[in-house]
Amino acid sequence: MMEKTQAKPLTAAQQRQRDKKRRTWLRTGAQLFFFVSMPGAFVAGFSGVKQIFLHIGAGEVLSVDSFTLSLLGLCGFTLLFDRFFCGYACAFGSLGDAVWALSGLIQKKLFHRKKQLRLPEQAVLLGQKVKYLLLAWLVALYVTRQEKMLTGASPWEVFSRLTALRLPPEGFGVGIGLLVLILLGMAVQPRFFCQFLCPMGAVFALLPVLPFARLHRQSDGCIPGCNACKQQCPVCLKLEETSLRSGECIACEACVGTCPKQNIHRWDMALCKSLWLPVLGKALLFFLLGCWLGFFRFI
Repeated sequence: MMEKTQAKPLTAAQQRQRDKKRRTWLRTGAQLFFFVSMPGAFVAGFSGVKQIFLHIGAGEVLSVDSFTLSLLGLCGFTLLFDRFFCGYACAFGSLGDAVWALSGLIQKKLFHRKKQLRLPEQAVLLGQKVKYLLLAWLVALYVTRQEKMLTGASPWEVFSRLTALRLPPEGFGVGIGLLVLILLGMAVQPRFFCQFLCPMGAVFALLPVLPFARLHRQSDGCIPGCNACKQQCPVCLKLEETSLRSGECIACEACVGTCPKQNIHRWDMALCKSLWLPVLGKALLFFLLGCWLGFFRFI
């Protein structure tokens, strides 16, 4: 009998590539699950912002209704686990990733582009400030009781209705138009809405996330001039030690999977060598939180 050929051990580069693919599939699976099961989490959270400032504008005592509780739950989860919600569980963010991936496939197959079209870095860094201005404008409208100006103009309300398999009612033409423009933006820049227009993203970016929840980079062992992590980062972080503490990080962990020296890590990665276990644990905790807050659509 012929002896079975012993498989050659993987090289370090092959091991990194395999782990990167597994990490990508793991994240895609989590995103798909939460997109189907909890598409309304983003809208519920921002409705909490709306309710709080409407009460403030009316001079009323703040009360904890379901929307406010949703906001507090999302913010609390972000404090403990960074922006895991943005990177893995937000339906709007997952839609952006899907549109960006589809755009890349079309550009490669039909237009034979080797490098996917995207906005210049300086434009991205400038555009990231817009969401804070948008949040401030919305808060001002709520406080001054001028929220009727927004009737039918919210693209995330249109999105929420579509994910609930309902068509937007009459009067939502502006919201539909804005959603179409956002989809076009998602095709030319990863996480277009999240970076430039998401008011909840602005809220999360302003939160003081606990230090142990952040990604950390051991720059001493980096290859000079590598920049692999920056090239893979959808929000253009340079991944200096200060940048890793930036609120702009959406915790997608693309940098972790692409670092040739495995210099980017977090406490849960150090405790467990299995790349899927920390993600699965946080996904399970968010699922339980979402069920308690009423996000899960099948209950």
